Amino acid sequence: MTSDLINPDIAPTPPEGRTWSKWHLAALWIGMSVCIPTYMLAASMIKAGMTWWQSVLTVLLGNLIVLVPMILMGHAGTKYGIPFPVLARASFGTAGAHIPAIARSLVACGWFGIQTWIGGFAIYQVFGALGWIDVAADTALLPILKITALQFVCFLAFWALNFAIVLRGIDCIKWLESWAAPFLIAMGLALLIWAAIRVGGVAKMFPPPPDDPPPFWPIFFPQLTAMVGFWATLSLNIPDFTRYCRSQKDQALGQLIGLPTTMTLFSFIGIAVTSATVVIFGQAIWDPIALVAQLGSTAAVVVSLIALTIATLSTNIAANVVSPANGFANLSPRRISFRTGSIITCLIGIVIMPWRLYNDLGDYIFTWLIGYSALLGPIAGIMLCDYFLVRRTRLQSDALYEEKGIYSGVRWKSVLILVIAVLPNLPGFYNAATDTGTFPPIFDQLYSYAWFLGITIAFVLYALLHLGEKQHAPTSTL
Repeated sequence: MTSDLINPDIAPTPPEGRTWSKWHLAALWIGMSVCIPTYMLAASMIKAGMTWWQSVLTVLLGNLIVLVPMILMGHAGTKYGIPFPVLARASFGTAGAHIPAIARSLVACGWFGIQTWIGGFAIYQVFGALGWIDVAADTALLPILKITALQFVCFLAFWALNFAIVLRGIDCIKWLESWAAPFLIAMGLALLIWAAIRVGGVAKMFPPPPDDPPPFWPIFFPQLTAMVGFWATLSLNIPDFTRYCRSQKDQALGQLIGLPTTMTLFSFIGIAVTSATVVIFGQAIWDPIALVAQLGSTAAVVVSLIALTIATLSTNIAANVVSPANGFANLSPRRISFRTGSIITCLIGIVIMPWRLYNDLGDYIFTWLIGYSALLGPIAGIMLCDYFLVRRTRLQSDALYEEKGIYSGVRWKSVLILVIAVLPNLPGFYNAATDTGTFPPIFDQLYSYAWFLGITIAFVLYALLHLGEKQHAPTSTL
């Protein structure tokens, strides 16, 4: 087909290219889930007043919830071999699809920057622990950046490592995830065993619950929404990966095996080891980078540095580069390839100065995680309703690449529904972002359900506005 809407990177994956089994997808999820933000995920929950077991169950429940749209959205990728931006053309139109694609891409660029900062800062801290740099004396901040020159150099070094790998494409990413998964699980369990031995057993790792705990439910729902928001991004662009799967069984089982189990296990490890640090060091050390600096042994520090680097690298490349690379390529397929889109992503990851975003846990949970879930939830609602309820999973895949086909232009109904579904969460987002309480408290309560509210409104409105429009389009392939 000759069209300005197609290039080899976003064209349907041919049958011979669909080689991923459930274990490849499970390895992908293990590689993405075992990362420093997952390790620290329960920090805000416990800080808000949850017990350790309530935090673990919240993580498990949040991931089981987000697993549902993850598997459903992945269906189209496996059936038609198409990436997320191309699937979005069915519900938003070939031009309108730029809205969800770029919205998802910009969020991924933010995450790419955050993870790159985490990886670079890990290198900085470990170099300090090894005595190669004097962290205590490194206090001169660069103007505008508000970090030191050495911190910025370490950030750029880790950025360059990411950049070198993404330029090699999807096959290199598949290889990295497959080899990283077992290593990361082993390192996480080794850390748990080390902590248990140091405190004299697992039973001694967890503190007793407080005598006067705060009410549970007002804490639970915002934290659950934030937990769903953690992977609300991937629940949209999971077709970018399931397009390479051999069958629907592989994509569904792979995600079930890899996502909720790994997220829950690694969050538990974070809680257990942090609780043990209270006994071992006299204070709770949530940040594994800071914990590595306390280990003392040069060998332990070096091994930990390798583990932190691989964990951050495997998460960053798969979760935060593939989607924006395809999203930017979708803007102009003839001019922007996957490789060019990856370069754009990496550059934006520097420009946004991610260390400013990451340094405050309150901003991280309530402004960042819940904030973008308020946007991405409605997009998921629209796309799921269109694909399953209206089209009954039947698409004309060749028409998705036609400039004047049945999917061409902008589907303004979808854009209107997106705006309506986002609006109820904007006052709560403004209150959280500015900490001013400008809008009444009712909006804060609505905002704590941002993803659930957005996806429900969008799904219902889309169904109502498309009553009687059920389409049974003949399935075709390029």
